[in-house]
Amino acid sequence: EADHFTDKLLTTIDWENDQSFVYGKLIITKRKVGWYGDEAFDYTYSKTTKKALPWTDELQEIKNMTERKTGEQYNSCLLNLYHNGNEGMGWHSDDGAIASLSFGAERKFLFRHKKDKETISVFLENGSLLLMHGTTQTHWLHRMPPTKKVTTPRINITFRTIIV
Repeated sequence: EADHFTDKLLTTIDWENDQSFVYGKLIITKRKVGWYGDEAFDYTYSKTTKKALPWTDELQEIKNMTERKTGEQYNSCLLNLYHNGNEGMGWHSDDGAIASLSFGAERKFLFRHKKDKETISVFLENGSLLLMHGTTQTHWLHRMPPTKKVTTPRINITFRTIIV
């Protein structure tokens, strides 16, 4: 089932290169993103704003499964397409609860405690679900480091509830 969704998401999502500001300079990433939601509201992160596109059939199906599994309701999602292991994500934490699904290549995912710097690593497999909320967001940073060992794509979907 995860392989089916990987193939569908690669072809049905309106992927675009992500943009962020680093030390005041606009950076265009190799990683691509898509922003989808219940309504066309704006979402701003890294000083860039995205307007939510309407759910695709596949995203709606994945959202319904995720809501059943987590017992939470989500009104939006950010998708990330990592073409291979050369693309990663730096240390950060998110606002609010996140249901993070992984499709495609297995990747190492790291957590680092904000105070004592303890680091924990997990491997996110094809079809895995990671729920991050509460103290996970307030006390821990997370990242996906680049690696030369991965040569195939990974799609990450982070379901969220944005207060509009």
